[in-house]
Amino acid sequence: MADRTVAVLAGGLSHERDVSLRSGRRLSAVLRDEGFHVEEWDTDAELITRLRTERPAAVVIALHGGEGENGSVQSILEMLDIPFVGTSAHACRRAWDKPIAKAELLEAGHATPEWVVLPHGTFRELGAQAVLDAMVSRIGLPLILKPDQGGSALGAEVVTDAIELPTAMVGCFAYGETVLAERYISGTEVAVTVIELNGEPTALPAVEIVPEKGIYDYTARYTAGLTDFFTPARLSDETARAVSELAVAAHKLLGLRDISRTDAIVAEDGTVQFLEVNNSPGLTETSTVPMAIEASGKSIGTIYSDLIDQAISRG
Repeated sequence: MADRTVAVLAGGLSHERDVSLRSGRRLSAVLRDEGFHVEEWDTDAELITRLRTERPAAVVIALHGGEGENGSVQSILEMLDIPFVGTSAHACRRAWDKPIAKAELLEAGHATPEWVVLPHGTFRELGAQAVLDAMVSRIGLPLILKPDQGGSALGAEVVTDAIELPTAMVGCFAYGETVLAERYISGTEVAVTVIELNGEPTALPAVEIVPEKGIYDYTARYTAGLTDFFTPARLSDETARAVSELAVAAHKLLGLRDISRTDAIVAEDGTVQFLEVNNSPGLTETSTVPMAIEASGKSIGTIYSDLIDQAISRG
């Protein structure tokens, strides 16, 4: 590649801004080590002008949440005909919506915890307590509440007693207008990174996640020492293959591209349960993608260098 200029987009206005900036700084540093000239750009009112006047050879998206994962920024890049690493705008929208992703995986024959999706207006119109009672009757306890869109476990909370539900719902609605209530599955939590080069998605070693307090919430994700990680995950060969196959299936079914991360639970009965997929996974010091890349014997710089070249060749 003659032009080694890439723009790393990080920051944005989502609740995950700080995490995105950390990912962006780390990614920029490793790409400079690979010989790229890296520009670090925020997504603000000047972005389109900068993309037009300082047109990079490619863009790498290190945005998390909001416009970085819901297809908005990808749509801009597609309109401006600028190559970028990552999933197309159309597929981003499918993966970003957790209930849609779960439904597609379920329809394809993959297990996922039972769930219901309820917008804020339903509680106002039909009575909060009646709706909550019906939710518990359908899903049972414990259950986990999470916004139907978003990442980093923001707004997510495990509820073990029905009396905790109203407060947990208020906390969840602080991060979105629609809540996904999902049966809580006890087991081994894993994250599986998929890298797609030359049209061939490949799962990297699964990362096992063991939070100190039992719940992999925002604090546990981004505070060093609060979660233990095991790479590769402590799984039997058969189960390790199953989680890898699930991640590759999610990547393909949802039309993802270049890189993705699937989160899953290996239930106590051995069933692998799909939770969600991330089309712009984090690269912070406590993120699982760098752990998986290292366990595969490669480096973040090498992987992303290859993905950048691939994006440019796509045009």
